[in-house]
Amino acid sequence: MDAKELARLAIASADQICMSYLADLSDADLLHRPIKGTNHINWQVGHLIASEHMLGEMVQAGSMPALPDGFAEKYAKETASSDDQASFATKEELLAAKQVQRDGMLSLLDKLPVEDLSNPSPEQMRSFFPNLASLILSADSHWLMHAGQWAIVRRSLGKPPLF
Repeated sequence: MDAKELARLAIASADQICMSYLADLSDADLLHRPIKGTNHINWQVGHLIASEHMLGEMVQAGSMPALPDGFAEKYAKETASSDDQASFATKEELLAAKQVQRDGMLSLLDKLPVEDLSNPSPEQMRSFFPNLASLILSADSHWLMHAGQWAIVRRSLGKPPLF
């Protein structure tokens, strides 16, 4: 197994966990805030999608599929406090956009020579992601970090623990 196969496995494992947490949540559930000041899941998922796009573009400019029109603006830091469903995508739209970006990230991984994964990441991201492999692996680690928050939202909605 090479580094690219390992990255694919890590991303797939994280995806299974994240999609399990989201599977039985409604659009209304995605706007639930368990405590004041937390970001609702809808915003978090949109943020993750926009971030995955941005990070893939940092690995190789022009490699990622376009985000839906206005998507990045809907999920900018400034919109995190909004509870207006009309300001955000539906769950169905989010999951479709997520899959397009994920397919783009995996395609990028497939096209990169395995040796390139050791190349340094762009300077502005190096403190978080020292090399291109770590940028690509944010497709699992960033999602899992947020999924830990979703477990709390699920419990506050009366949903059973999954893992």
